[in-house]
Amino acid sequence: MSIKATREELMIIAVAREIKDGEKIILGVGLPTTAGGLAKALHAPHCILMTEAGIIDFPPNVPPNHIADVVCLRGYSYTLDLFNTFTTINYRGFVDKAFLGVGQVDKFGNLNTTFIGGDCRTGIRLSGAGGAPDFLSYAKNTILTMKGGEFVEKLDYLTSPGYLGGGDERDQSGLFPPGSGPTMLISTEGIFRFDEKTKELYLESLLPGVKLDEVIKQVPWKLKIADPLKKFPSPTQDEIDYIRRFAPHHCVPRQVMMEFGVKSFFEFAAGKKKPA
Repeated sequence: MSIKATREELMIIAVAREIKDGEKIILGVGLPTTAGGLAKALHAPHCILMTEAGIIDFPPNVPPNHIADVVCLRGYSYTLDLFNTFTTINYRGFVDKAFLGVGQVDKFGNLNTTFIGGDCRTGIRLSGAGGAPDFLSYAKNTILTMKGGEFVEKLDYLTSPGYLGGGDERDQSGLFPPGSGPTMLISTEGIFRFDEKTKELYLESLLPGVKLDEVIKQVPWKLKIADPLKKFPSPTQDEIDYIRRFAPHHCVPRQVMMEFGVKSFFEFAAGKKKPA
């Protein structure tokens, strides 16, 4: 790969390439918004980007701070309240793809974003459900992104339903649109897909520089691996340029950001640095 990119940039590019022209997309704040903006700018100009807060058909200008941050957009077609976003768009089957972050995920794409360890009173609280259960339930397809989550054999809490126990259990339950569910998971190590029959997660490709053993160690079950592993898609210069212009923090490796943040904190605490 001739163009150097951080793992986070590669994640964004892989997610953006899943968006097709004309699709209706629900985005969260952060990586998904950057991926949506990238897709709309370079290869899917007619995709319709939406937030669960009800901002419909927007081109992002700078990364939004929250799901209702219209100040960061270059306009939008119309707005709804949150209730109508769910009832008139999501529940009626108009969402082609939703993007959700992962706290815990099992082999069948079931998610926990509620708490880890202990129970609901003693466990460590995560971000919570938000709209994730509804979007994973009713969107035609869902793409999962994992930057700090973990693979587990059994969830500490079921927040959002993937393929339940695997196979056709999701479709047979009668609770979800036929054929819906998670289709892809991308982490800072690789791209994962779900087997068409068993619905079990398998590794499709590794990010550049990542060794297979590193991924296998993170998965508590016997991970299925594509044979052969696909080559991770190489970024183009246009993709890298867009990300670094739109959200330059993605081009800084996380370790560097952490080191810089810790250093800045101690300088401020010692009185050597004034707040901006």
